[in-house]
Amino acid sequence: MEEKHAYYPVGTVNDFPAQIGRVAQVGELKVAIFLSSTGEMYAVENKNPHPKGGPLAEGIVSGTYLYDPLYDWKIDLKTGLVQAPDVGQVRTFPVIVKGGIVFVGAVALEPARI
Repeated sequence: MEEKHAYYPVGTVNDFPAQIGRVAQVGELKVAIFLSSTGEMYAVENKNPHPKGGPLAEGIVSGTYLYDPLYDWKIDLKTGLVQAPDVGQVRTFPVIVKGGIVFVGAVALEPARI
């Protein structure tokens, strides 16, 4: 099956204060969306990659990194990779801003053809 992105509107640019996470429902997923101090927007699954789990939207953003609120893991918002010495990865999603509306992309699977 071919993967395609479906883009879901999650709010206006004004709904996302800099460096503060907001949670939005994107398809069946809860996604944490962040506006960096440089004006770039990032979206990650709101699911901590730590074995004990937890939310990420309440984390602290510094540059392109997110410091998770429970375990102080440093996560790259561009790649989703947890920085050493910790190990793990969180799912990332593309973000598009068009006409002041913020859209987050999630994989939409094309139906099987029989």
